[in-house]
Amino acid sequence: MRTTSIFLVLTLCFVLGCRSDGILPSQTVEKPSVAEIAPGPVRSIVESALGQTKTTTGYTQNYFVIPYPNGDVPAETGACTDVVIRSFRAAGVDLQKEVHEDMAGHFADYPQKWGLTKTDKNIDHRRVPNLRKYFDRRGKSLPLTANGKDYQPGDVVSWDLNGSGMTHIGVVSNLWNADEKRHLIIHNIGSGARAEDRLFEWKITGHYRYFD
Repeated sequence: MRTTSIFLVLTLCFVLGCRSDGILPSQTVEKPSVAEIAPGPVRSIVESALGQTKTTTGYTQNYFVIPYPNGDVPAETGACTDVVIRSFRAAGVDLQKEVHEDMAGHFADYPQKWGLTKTDKNIDHRRVPNLRKYFDRRGKSLPLTANGKDYQPGDVVSWDLNGSGMTHIGVVSNLWNADEKRHLIIHNIGSGARAEDRLFEWKITGHYRYFD
């Protein structure tokens, strides 16, 4: 039964590349507290991601026609990528605009996975492989390690879900699992935005720090 459930959720995630079972560590603390993070974009990313755990209670990977720039799907829903997009927008970076402009000038450098022949402002930035490529092209990639302390609040992490080839992405929070010595991830993998200890649950494929 559990195997069947996992398969169904992974299938649900296929289009955008984005599961949540509410696992929380036995000892969770703020490290550092939001107030201790220097005012600026990293603090804005963390605050926004935390806020989404209270407002984004649903999940969808449906295609939406949205405004440009600063377009968004309904705040109460979204996919894994929307957690990142909203967090960055709070920090003054509109990934819809940034990804679109970079893709428009370097379309062949981006993944050719969806049969597209041109950019689409409504969906390009909501796909994990495109976000990864954008961060890579901006020189924001960091080494992939097995040390939880290397993943800091405000960082972005991407995964391959259980070797399935399906992708996922989330934001590193300031919430700290004192048992495992690592920060919780804020992500949406089927049940709304949640803060959970999932950093090393899947194969990490990307680690990005946009702001130093």
